[in-house]
Amino acid sequence: MDEKGKSLAQSVWTRMDRKAGAITELTIRQLRHRVSTWVVLSVGVLVMALLLAFYIDGIRDEFDPIDNDGDSEDWDNDGYPRGQEEKYGTSDWDGEEYPGSGYYVRSGQIQWNDDNRIHSGNHTWDGSGSLEAEWIDVDYTGNRWSGVVDWGDVESCPEGNAMDDWWIEWGSACIFDDGSHFVNGRFKASGTVNVPDNYYMEWGYFTLENYVEPEPASMYIDEDGIDWDGIDVSNIGVEVDDDGDCLALNDGRGNDDNNNGIPCDVIWILDADGDEIVEIRADYNVNEDPAESDFEGEMVHRTFIIGTGKMAFVMMLGIFIPLFLALGLIRDETENGTLHYLLSKPIHRAEFILYRLLGYLLLAGTYILVLVLIMAFVTSLIAPGDSIVRLSDYPVWLGVGLATILVLAAYGALYNTMGLIAPKYGVYFCIILGIWEFIMGLFTMTLPSSTVPMLSISHWALQLIDAVVLIAWPDTLQYAQIADAFGIDSGLLFFWQPPVHTLDTQSPVVALLVSCAVLIMVTLLMMAIGQSSFKNREIM
Repeated sequence: MDEKGKSLAQSVWTRMDRKAGAITELTIRQLRHRVSTWVVLSVGVLVMALLLAFYIDGIRDEFDPIDNDGDSEDWDNDGYPRGQEEKYGTSDWDGEEYPGSGYYVRSGQIQWNDDNRIHSGNHTWDGSGSLEAEWIDVDYTGNRWSGVVDWGDVESCPEGNAMDDWWIEWGSACIFDDGSHFVNGRFKASGTVNVPDNYYMEWGYFTLENYVEPEPASMYIDEDGIDWDGIDVSNIGVEVDDDGDCLALNDGRGNDDNNNGIPCDVIWILDADGDEIVEIRADYNVNEDPAESDFEGEMVHRTFIIGTGKMAFVMMLGIFIPLFLALGLIRDETENGTLHYLLSKPIHRAEFILYRLLGYLLLAGTYILVLVLIMAFVTSLIAPGDSIVRLSDYPVWLGVGLATILVLAAYGALYNTMGLIAPKYGVYFCIILGIWEFIMGLFTMTLPSSTVPMLSISHWALQLIDAVVLIAWPDTLQYAQIADAFGIDSGLLFFWQPPVHTLDTQSPVVALLVSCAVLIMVTLLMMAIGQSSFKNREIM
């Protein structure tokens, strides 16, 4: 019984519930019988299936170690990786210099204007001239950039004077009829060289060698890792230059890019509570070659969830589902002539809009929640980690679902209002708005603090996801800082940024509440505008 003694079945509230239920049910039934509804929802399922296929394929692959600083490479092909050459102080650009090699000593030269243009001896030569050789080292390799003569590709010299009537490229030679050569480049030989006017030739020798065992290139891959286990920031110790390439700079004085007075170290700046890394300042060549396998699997997993939540759910489904389902909630009834019959019942026009939107939201929201839970279940089973199911992912997926439902409500109310205000051209205005929202969403991901994107619905939904991510995964900020500081390739820096609307509290919870409040207010405002327009309209 209510306060007036009426039974509950006869109360005003029950009759209102019956009206709400009837119109909501009618709306759901109408949407379910539309071909466009099933096309849109099927496209959404197909997109998610494709994303899952790419995710499964990517996360199952082994993360091959990457030589981030390039010191495992052997540029001069002398058999010694650059890291080993740097330790011994030899050049990786000169095949004549390697650990244990002799050093080249120049013993003489003929300059371009010297009077004496002829010299004889057994040397390493560098320049241009006619060579009468007693012996030629045809296997000499030397510096890859120095123009070593290729004796396997020697042709006959043309008629005339060398370098006057004809010339040959640097690093090559030709042979005269008498068996002598004209050379232009670096070579090893014993004999007599005659240098043409206005050209030069220098010669020298190498000191004695001592053999040094070449180190495998694998020693210089992932050899300068990050001293953080990805779990507890309190375990961060003093970072060191594991491979010594930073300490070798500046004549052994090292490098101090972070200006703390200590060469070759890393500054980890924590927040006031000491729980989160807010900035990393690394000296050059410290932690420059981390083990990607320790971080990339987790980064790829988080990037996929955040990117799917933002791009697929909010910016694709959130924008286009309302365009197909909510735009004609009232307009279509007017065009079909059924609005007269529906409004002949004892129901206020404002209530009619509310219940129609509620029916649309129940259908679309249920679809989104089911899709989100399926995505959460599949990704949590194959995600990196020791547990069978990663339960820590579910709050993020539910946050994605919340953001998408709030977006569906806001866009639904907006598109429905546009259909009421401009029945004939509303669809075109809504398409333009959808493009605007998509562009503003991209701006939000790249410039989250920019003012213009705040005028869009997508901005607040994406900020909501950023806040949920930081609440569920507090160490996401650390992963983003590590990727930025040490050059680890990751899409995390594009898809996620710390939320900015925290009311100067730096709290993700505040950002979450602010974003929800803005999206709800936008929905209510659009409904109020639509109700005002619909209330004063004459139904033909």
